[in-house]
Amino acid sequence: MANLINGLHHVTAIASAPQANVDFYAGILGLRLLKKTVNFDAPDVYHLYYGDETGSPGSIMTFFPFGHIQRGRRGAGQMSYTAFSVPDGALNFWMERLKKFNITFEPPARRFNEEFIRFDDNDGLGIELVATANDARPAWISASIPPDVAIRGFYTATLQERTGDRTIDLLTNQMQHRLLAQEGDRYRFEAGAGGAGNYVDIIGAVQGGNGLQGAGTIHHLAFSTDTSETQLAIRDILLEKGLEVTPVIDRQYFHSIYYREPGGILFEIATNPPGFAVDEDKNSLGTSLKLPPQYEAKRALIEQHLEPIAVRAI
Repeated sequence: MANLINGLHHVTAIASAPQANVDFYAGILGLRLLKKTVNFDAPDVYHLYYGDETGSPGSIMTFFPFGHIQRGRRGAGQMSYTAFSVPDGALNFWMERLKKFNITFEPPARRFNEEFIRFDDNDGLGIELVATANDARPAWISASIPPDVAIRGFYTATLQERTGDRTIDLLTNQMQHRLLAQEGDRYRFEAGAGGAGNYVDIIGAVQGGNGLQGAGTIHHLAFSTDTSETQLAIRDILLEKGLEVTPVIDRQYFHSIYYREPGGILFEIATNPPGFAVDEDKNSLGTSLKLPPQYEAKRALIEQHLEPIAVRAI
């Protein structure tokens, strides 16, 4: 079978205050603010994109910052942690940086022979930094993060399932993932070329309550596909599986299809093109509010309702 899914494309989460979100991800974590646009389904809310210099698939973290919104809750049927890749030996820098901003983190731990730290953002969203010597992706170089310790992109996404069997079946039989390793109730899968940014971890037999969507929770996890043709091919496979898959939706910077995996987590498959430079020069990404054509006539009203935000040196 042709390679239809490469690995991770982006992760989209729900946040509260937009400026606090920018301060955390562009400021403290040093990611590039790639795009200021709006939620295409709710244009009074920002859709903020962060990532590497160009927004490479596998580096893109996005948020809907709704302002005053109730916090969510982690639980079964939810993506619980987004792990980013940092260079081997960089965790000491990051622990000192988190202390500087009074961010509580768990002591370094190991799994699958890798060292990582875990903490929450200002809304309670679970973040991990995984140290690896095997990630050659270039980082976005911010003013406050030295290049030899900067975030490279995603490492893995952790899915919490009440029972993981049907999700594992979907990943391996329709979504072209391979089982790479297992530790206890955690299973790691890889897609495409493998390596950082192409992993998905599944934790099965999660106890306790179901996840509750709100600030500090993941809205959906998106996987990467090369073209519109490969997207349609994987859509046909998913439909044959009996999943309810949306038609292709134009998200301006990629085309998307959506469906829920058996455990209830919302999945997306997004095309790599056209990318974020379709409406801004690469050097100017994220500097002005970009609207899809259907909302341009309402720009003045939309801008009036959006809180001004800026990337600040932190």
